[in-house]
Amino acid sequence: MQYYRGPDKEIWDGRIDSKDEYDSFRWHQIVRLINLRDKKLDDIEAGFGFLGFCCDEGVKRNKGRIGASKGPIHIRKELANLPVNFKNEVGLYDCGNFYCEDQKLLKAQKRIGRGIEKMLNNGLFPVVLGGGHETAYGHFLGINSFLKNKKLSEKKLGIINFDAHFDLRPCKAGGNSGTMFTQIADITKSENMGFNYLCTGIQISGNTRSLFKKAEKLGVEYIFAKDIKSYNLIKIFEKIDNFISRNDYIYITICSDVFSSAFAPGVSSPQPFGMDPENVLTIFKHILKSEKVISFDISEVSPRFDSDNRTAKLAAIIIFALVNNLTKLYEKL
Repeated sequence: MQYYRGPDKEIWDGRIDSKDEYDSFRWHQIVRLINLRDKKLDDIEAGFGFLGFCCDEGVKRNKGRIGASKGPIHIRKELANLPVNFKNEVGLYDCGNFYCEDQKLLKAQKRIGRGIEKMLNNGLFPVVLGGGHETAYGHFLGINSFLKNKKLSEKKLGIINFDAHFDLRPCKAGGNSGTMFTQIADITKSENMGFNYLCTGIQISGNTRSLFKKAEKLGVEYIFAKDIKSYNLIKIFEKIDNFISRNDYIYITICSDVFSSAFAPGVSSPQPFGMDPENVLTIFKHILKSEKVISFDISEVSPRFDSDNRTAKLAAIIIFALVNNLTKLYEKL
């Protein structure tokens, strides 16, 4: 796999409360390192695979603040000290990183797509760590290829994006961190698939009138950040549930600029009136209850702007919620 490097053991380090009592373990004590170059991954059991996309090229092309290529390393460091709150049958795997070399973004996106497809084929739930939000296009390529090869292409894939922006900009000059869903829409059209896209956290000040018109033309559903309040979550749930009911699988993607900059300063495009993480987490957990979520990514954690690692810590807490909530669901099945 070109553009790929295996996991770094040194990142997974942290506090040790006990070396033999499982209930005292932290994530760095149980995570296993695997290399996606291996033709067979026979010793893998069902679990969660962390895969990084160390890429800033899309953000750079989009004239944003670069720095997210270092995001996967810093998110892993915050994951390392999290407590193990699930049974020891659940596996955590670090699957390494993909890189964008020689500014060849599309090639890098295709490569990580292959990596994600391999993870899905081996029973791993992908937890993809960006990188710029151009991560989402490569992620979609991997999920789409997996579904086609498993003869599941007739199944509907819904994308729920937590984002201040639609990311539906034109991509005639090549893709960037603001074009992914235009590119995905083009693929779904060429393959006679539905373009099922719900964007949560939209900022009116972050999108042109042209983008709103394009969203309407493509049938994109969206929820404004200003409408997401704790007292209004029941109505939000109803809209999200309606979207989920019309799809067989759900892919969740989070751009960290959806959060208020008070909680997430380390992003490409800070949002002073972004969403409260508590509301995002409540909605996120509600989506997970559907038992339809097939894959997840979080992008645009930019350590160079991240005071006290707040944004990386926030990303880690969201992943912590993902693992714990899905684990509880699977235990009931």
